[in-house]
Amino acid sequence: MPASAAPLPEQGVSLATVTVSGKAPGSTTEGTDSYTTASSSSSTRLNLAPQETPQALTVMTRQRLEDLGTTRLSDMLEAAPGIIVTRDGLGAESDGYWSRGFEIQNYEIDGVPTAAGLNQYTQHMAMYDRVEIVRGATGLISGMGNPSATINLIRKRPTARPQTQLNVDAGSWGRRGAGLDISRPLNQDGSARARLVADYQSGDAWLERYHQDSRLLYGIAEVDLDDRTLWTVGFSYLRNDVDAPMRSGLPSRFPDGSATRLPRALNGSPNWSYNNHEQSGFFTSIERELSGGWTGKVEYAYGQDRYDSVYTYLNGTLQADGSGTSLLPVRFQGQPRQHNLDMYLTGPLKLFGREHELIAGLTLSRFEDKGPTSGSWLYDYSGSAAGRIDNLFTYDGSNPVPDFATSGRFSTREHQYAGYLTGRFRISEPLRLILGSRQIYWGRDTASTPDTGEATTTRARENGAFIPYVGAVYDMTPQWALYASYTKIFNPQASWVRDENNATLAPMEGRGLEVGIKGRHLDGKLNSSLALFNLKQDNLAVWQAQFPGSNVYKAEQNTTSQGLEMELSGELAPGWQVSAGYASTLTTNAEGQRINTMLPRNSVKLFSSYRLGGALQGLTLGGGVNWQSEVGDATVRQASYAVVNLMARYDIDRHWSASVHLNNALDRKYFSYAGYYSHYGTPRNLMVGVKYRF
Repeated sequence: MPASAAPLPEQGVSLATVTVSGKAPGSTTEGTDSYTTASSSSSTRLNLAPQETPQALTVMTRQRLEDLGTTRLSDMLEAAPGIIVTRDGLGAESDGYWSRGFEIQNYEIDGVPTAAGLNQYTQHMAMYDRVEIVRGATGLISGMGNPSATINLIRKRPTARPQTQLNVDAGSWGRRGAGLDISRPLNQDGSARARLVADYQSGDAWLERYHQDSRLLYGIAEVDLDDRTLWTVGFSYLRNDVDAPMRSGLPSRFPDGSATRLPRALNGSPNWSYNNHEQSGFFTSIERELSGGWTGKVEYAYGQDRYDSVYTYLNGTLQADGSGTSLLPVRFQGQPRQHNLDMYLTGPLKLFGREHELIAGLTLSRFEDKGPTSGSWLYDYSGSAAGRIDNLFTYDGSNPVPDFATSGRFSTREHQYAGYLTGRFRISEPLRLILGSRQIYWGRDTASTPDTGEATTTRARENGAFIPYVGAVYDMTPQWALYASYTKIFNPQASWVRDENNATLAPMEGRGLEVGIKGRHLDGKLNSSLALFNLKQDNLAVWQAQFPGSNVYKAEQNTTSQGLEMELSGELAPGWQVSAGYASTLTTNAEGQRINTMLPRNSVKLFSSYRLGGALQGLTLGGGVNWQSEVGDATVRQASYAVVNLMARYDIDRHWSASVHLNNALDRKYFSYAGYYSHYGTPRNLMVGVKYRF
């Protein structure tokens, strides 16, 4: 397969060229030093330049991830334009990722849809080249049509030339880490290549008694079976262990309505709570270049997770003397696993004197989860002396451990079989039309089997759901293009989304419209976009619970989300990179009232870095700000706030470099989730690192 070499940095210390072999979904960003990409296939499966993609697209490149200085998915998404992250806890899978007023539910790895539960919370950025985020519904290729966004994680791939990177890091709260990234050709002509990534992170946090360890091992190999056929095989393993995770926030108001102003370090979880995950995956694919410019690919992926989590929610009403609250424990155990088979053909089609592009594919997916039911929510413990917190102000986590007796077992089985067909037609020289459709056959079976009594089962089916897609791009000039897109929204509810009668809500249905303009500047080194969107949806699940643990929802009808997004990413001048975005979203119900008021209406994400020259050659300085408008309701409201982040990196020579990241540099005190139970955002913290490359 042909290899493509990434360019060297234009100034500063010369580093080894990263030459990636084979074919990737879109453009590899490793080694480009850029905050943008040349192409992406995340929107329609067609490999398109950002200017040719009829939806808002954000790409968090490898360089952007390095400058961000984190290995966590949630931290990366906090920096992504148009994405809002809510955190009502820490280390307990209580983060929410939102776009255009709705929660993100579609996830992909290398373009293959995957279950959110297997990838949402435990993903490790060290194994990925980049993250592509398509805002708006992408039901054409990604599971169901969801109006928020699709997150596509693109794996690192072997390089044609040998390269090795070692890194060590240390920072605030005793955090420390080490990593290895090695890639080598396995034979003399380079037709077989492999890459191995290992990473270890350990440390505490600003919360008392909190500790987290994570371990990653990722491997991938590519073999050119001949000059037209590429075989890829790989695996991943991730273990994540958290002590004293915080599932819910702290009370923000006393009964008289005054603010509690609890310290940021206070942890409302007991010493015996934990959250443990062990996740592994395997994938393999065959890609073949056929005659006439056509390409076919078949990929199989398997993922599994073993989780065992003991969480507690704070129950009750905090009084001025520290009394009034208790622990509401729950235990979750399970072994989810997923099989994915994805296959497609893509190539050119000549029609009416013009060349067009077609892609047709099938996606087959089976998901299951099973495990014991550990006594459900332990309200008896919460109401007893053992579960009571005498004084939350001085809480040390010393409550006795409850009895998590197994009361039965549960199982969930879900399948989705889908076929899609998409064409990109050149109607005229400046006008291209994208037409596509996806046919979905989906089903879910659940069973809850108590130790005594009869099992309770549910069965849901959607046979032949049709999701159309229409997109158009009109080139006004070589630099500017207008675009528009339409797609249907259709998404069955999660099995645990139920109303007050314990009935599963009807599928979400609606449509999404988007129009905008995109720019390509400086020979594609800089990309810009402006998007206007209007989404209409029925059966939106809106949480109605008055305290954590009840999980009662209602189906909101005629919800509307409309807004504007602007983004600029790439190179402004040699050595000067920028990632800037603004988003404004208004989400309302049928009466015109705002819903999801815990989300800001306006947000700004800005980050820029500059590589200096002359006497300061080798030094890169960067900084940025994340700003959002006020959030909350009549009971709890948080004013607008901004968080400033700074970084510096110095390339000592062609092998050694050192970096420093100062996050929340001004130590802004804010809530990452504002409600009756609120959770503080991350305080100021420092991380330093050293890398050695050869």
